[in-house]
Amino acid sequence: MAKDGKGTEVVLFTDGACSGNPGPGGWAYILRHPATGRESADSGNEPDTTNNRMELTAAVRGLAQLKRPTRVELVTDSVYVGTGLSDWLPKWKKQGWKRKDGGRLVPIKNEDLWRELDRLAAEHTVVFTHVAGHAGHPENERCDEMAVAAYQPLLNRAPKASR
Repeated sequence: MAKDGKGTEVVLFTDGACSGNPGPGGWAYILRHPATGRESADSGNEPDTTNNRMELTAAVRGLAQLKRPTRVELVTDSVYVGTGLSDWLPKWKKQGWKRKDGGRLVPIKNEDLWRELDRLAAEHTVVFTHVAGHAGHPENERCDEMAVAAYQPLLNRAPKASR
């Protein structure tokens, strides 16, 4: 049940992981329709990324699977994603996709993913639920395992040249 008291149509569980920050990273989601029990899941990786980018990518990829406006409960251990959606995003948009830093406006990090998450979330009714990471939540643990498994093949690649 969504926190606003209205029924959730789907539950989207997400997680991102990184080996080093930045480093090889993975993202994963599980999308569940509670009324039917149907579920889909996916994961992927990027060779040189950050944990926050992977957390955002998981949410973006999961929401992108929805084909019509849907009531979604987004369940994640990422305070970054949840707080970003509920608190920071409206401010950033009013400030031209910038954030305050020491009294001045600076570009937000991961703007491309935040813009896409904003676009997708606007198509749906999204309620954010935070769960503690690595605390035994079954779907969060499964997403974490999938995200870590997704970046494992990248660990054996030769390191990139210095930038």
